[in-house]
Amino acid sequence: MKFFNKELSWLSFNERVLQEAADSTVPAIERIRFLGIFSSNMDEFFQVRVADVKRRIFFSQATEEREQYEQLMAQLQKKVVLLQKRFDEVLEEVLETLRKNGISLLSIDQLNEEEKQRLKRFFTEKVQRFIVPIWVNGKGNLSNIIREDETYLCVEIINSDDKQYALLEVPSDQMDRFIKLPAKGHSKKHKLLFLDDIMQLNLEVLFKGIIPFKQLRAFSFKTTRDAEYRPSDDIEQSLLERMEEGLKQRVKADPVRLVYDRAMPEEMLAFLSKKLQLTQFDSFVAGGRYRNTRDFAKFPHLGKKSLTHKALPVLFHPKFSHFDNVFDAIQKSDIALYYPYHRFSHFTEFVRQAAYDPKVTRISMCIYRVAPNSRVIRSLMDAVQNGKHVTVMVELQARFDEEANIEWAKELTDSGVRVSFGIHGLKVHSKLVLIHRNEGNLDRRYAVIGTGNFHEGTAQIYTDFSLFTCQPDICTDVESVFHYLEQPYRAHKFRHLMVAPVNMRQRINDLIEFEIDQAKAGKPAELFFKVNNLEDESLIVQLYRASRAGVKIRGIVRGMCSLRPGIENLSENIEIRSIVDRYLEHARVYVFEHAGKKEVFIASADLMTRNLDHRVEVAAPIYDDEVKTDILKIMNLQWQDKAKSRFIDAEQQNKYCFESDRLAPPKGRSLVPSQVAIHRYLKRRKRDYESQQKDL
Repeated sequence: MKFFNKELSWLSFNERVLQEAADSTVPAIERIRFLGIFSSNMDEFFQVRVADVKRRIFFSQATEEREQYEQLMAQLQKKVVLLQKRFDEVLEEVLETLRKNGISLLSIDQLNEEEKQRLKRFFTEKVQRFIVPIWVNGKGNLSNIIREDETYLCVEIINSDDKQYALLEVPSDQMDRFIKLPAKGHSKKHKLLFLDDIMQLNLEVLFKGIIPFKQLRAFSFKTTRDAEYRPSDDIEQSLLERMEEGLKQRVKADPVRLVYDRAMPEEMLAFLSKKLQLTQFDSFVAGGRYRNTRDFAKFPHLGKKSLTHKALPVLFHPKFSHFDNVFDAIQKSDIALYYPYHRFSHFTEFVRQAAYDPKVTRISMCIYRVAPNSRVIRSLMDAVQNGKHVTVMVELQARFDEEANIEWAKELTDSGVRVSFGIHGLKVHSKLVLIHRNEGNLDRRYAVIGTGNFHEGTAQIYTDFSLFTCQPDICTDVESVFHYLEQPYRAHKFRHLMVAPVNMRQRINDLIEFEIDQAKAGKPAELFFKVNNLEDESLIVQLYRASRAGVKIRGIVRGMCSLRPGIENLSENIEIRSIVDRYLEHARVYVFEHAGKKEVFIASADLMTRNLDHRVEVAAPIYDDEVKTDILKIMNLQWQDKAKSRFIDAEQQNKYCFESDRLAPPKGRSLVPSQVAIHRYLKRRKRDYESQQKDL
């Protein structure tokens, strides 16, 4: 097989997340948070990937094609069961480690009588108000009633020979999921309880006086739905109205997974399965007693400092710090920020200053995802009040952010911002800002081109580059991108930027072909890239050709990888690694040896068919020598990672790079994660620059 299945590869990626939770060298609270990330990832996997395979089974016309998808579904379900089993094992290990460090996540049977009475009062005063039992009778489809990915308790109510069921939603959207019991005296021990357990403890309070019963017992479950939605084609509706209609459909979409307490009685499980109208192609995942373990990602910071990672202080970029305004700094030289090592506030300050600088006349921006209380959006609305012409391209189909973007589009429009929605049939995934500034007789343009969203929240945990530049050649192309978004039917030429779907695929192909020609001529030839996903088959075939021609290919791929490296006569010159650590590796970088001149690009696009052909994406060349040096140094530090890097081999076994070093590091050789090494490098670069400024 030339290609590794992308769905199975995605599970391999989530297995690497689980490896971090299982790693005893990772601080205990960070480990339990990785379990939460694993769970959240798995939810999305079923919403998107598994749901897509299920649709293909139902809609396949050819028997052979249908059987292939049925076989794939069986493989996915088998792998999920194995991962869930490993998850349960790791959870027990982590909880035991927390207990040894004075943090106990208790169950009901571990409570003493005083604690139970206290929690009954807490339930009556704080929790009961949020709970309304849902009676489940013999009619109707239960999947139209319950909310996706919320935890429910299915309560079995027995009275003589009569048995009926009710559902209780755990109100974790109204209050914390983890309830801390008061400590006695000066004790440094911390006792926590799931909100679910407090509800279990108080079942009688809910039903007493409402319905007769002799016995009550409850077991948890949750469902995951197909995340696909289909906006109406009604031409009488606006795009916003069609999007809102489509989102309502998602709420009632078919379930694709039922996750339940493995102690749940078979009769109750069969009842739920029938009421949810689940089929043989849906996944039934038995686990521990708690659902929505994604909430572990929000596990509170308790106990000793050693239970979490030592913070890496966020850095001011020295090139911004030594100028009175952001525009003077960018005029001096291009500046590249690397979040979360650098402060995202440099970007918000860029937009804020543009909002009231009298010289600024126009602001254009693409929005894919932004923070709930985005200062960026507020500055754009302020700019309108100051007489600026502001245009914002809002992508309404940013998965799971559609509702937020619809509301932002309405709010921006009401404030006077000119809002557009891009090109029909293409998601606009590019990360662009363009500002026009009247400087005497010159209309100078300033651009920001990023690899990630302009989002204050994710910028604290996702690694991403943002290039700030006023180079006329690049700014001309950025402006052409905005023209393309407004008038896609016209011919648009991009001389410096790679822009999907216009020229990016062809430019990448041409650059790879150049390396192939160099290798055939016996000259140095190399490709080095970093992406979230590598999945496009035609591009992978070209990389195989390059490998056979002698081109050295290195790739850092965080998530899915359909390429199978290290296969003789196919990909023996290709090596792929993956890094999972405290920050989510999100930046996209393409490096081509290019006869010793090293072409370096930062991009919004992964190497996937959807990015290259079905989205508007931008990759920017790096022309500033200092910026190029920094990006190459960061890439090489990641390649040399001896602590958090895994080999992606042909079978995706997720073996650690330098695994022997992890077990017994050679004398004098420490295993420093690349993320720590990068912080040290950027801190040193900041110190050196400030020292130079003092000498001037």
